[in-house]
Amino acid sequence: MTYEELYEKARAASELAYAPYSGFKVGAALLTKTGKVFTGVNVENASYGGTICAERTAAVKAVSEGFREFAALAVASSGGEAWPCGICRQFLFEFGDDLTVITGKDSGHLEVCGITDLLPNGFRL
Repeated sequence: MTYEELYEKARAASELAYAPYSGFKVGAALLTKTGKVFTGVNVENASYGGTICAERTAAVKAVSEGFREFAALAVASSGGEAWPCGICRQFLFEFGDDLTVITGKDSGHLEVCGITDLLPNGFRL
């Protein structure tokens, strides 16, 4: 799967986001190393601590179905490029340090980097 195709899956997912407070809709598409894709959206809550990001939604769906090895994650938002927040960076790092992260204002203008570029010294127990 190309980065552009993965990004388009994230963009399509973003339309399903629940963002009544911020209006900032985010979609994520997580590609496993076996080629399966899991999508996720941000789900806001009136108690902002209860909000979950699109990246973690996609990862939790994958993990709940037995997948633990991820190749790439694309993130798309209603506001252009959207990099994973700090919590999501650490959450994703938990499953490996070789994840490729993709975002951009559209599929023709993508930025790509590794999770360790976004979180150089991720926490490990």
